[in-house]
Amino acid sequence: MTADSSAKAQSPQSLRDILRALHAASDGDTVSVDEILDQIGHRSFAPAILVPAMILVSPISGIPGTPTIGAVIILLITVQAILGVDHLWLPAFVRKRRIKGEKLEKAVTWLERPVLWIDDHTERRVAFLARKPWSLVALMAIAALACVMPLLEVLPLVTSVLCFAISLLAIGMMGRDGLFMLSGYGFIILGASGLAWLIS
Repeated sequence: MTADSSAKAQSPQSLRDILRALHAASDGDTVSVDEILDQIGHRSFAPAILVPAMILVSPISGIPGTPTIGAVIILLITVQAILGVDHLWLPAFVRKRRIKGEKLEKAVTWLERPVLWIDDHTERRVAFLARKPWSLVALMAIAALACVMPLLEVLPLVTSVLCFAISLLAIGMMGRDGLFMLSGYGFIILGASGLAWLIS
């Protein structure tokens, strides 16, 4: 990664922008976490949280170890967002993690229709939930979910529900749409209820 490439990256303004960035990143045989960040920008915290969460909603979450890696990435980004740093940092061992471009492209294609539907239905509603201090509540909820996800990797359905909740919270923060954030909290409750039922 170079300073020039980071400077050129524009913060995504919509979910369509994120899909375009992921399509561009998946062109090669393999793609690293750092190359994906180069596409979405290193100052874009909500999109940076959203990308691994969306990917983990797709069938790619069935690859062993992927939910744990995704959870680590989400946690590191979220903690920095809570602390208010202005430039995203990830350790080298995370930035250098690679995924096959073909697998990423398949995941993006699988996500495309629902993501475009969500993008078309996002607007500023109950916007105060996307601003401080309420946005910090959402970030802390995301961090908590990321902490428990590695423990739940053997339950792919539960981790997918939790990642969908994280995605809704990130979409809400990105689009100042409190309705999506409320939906995210609802899916957290759904995931917790499902987990309680599975272990009861």
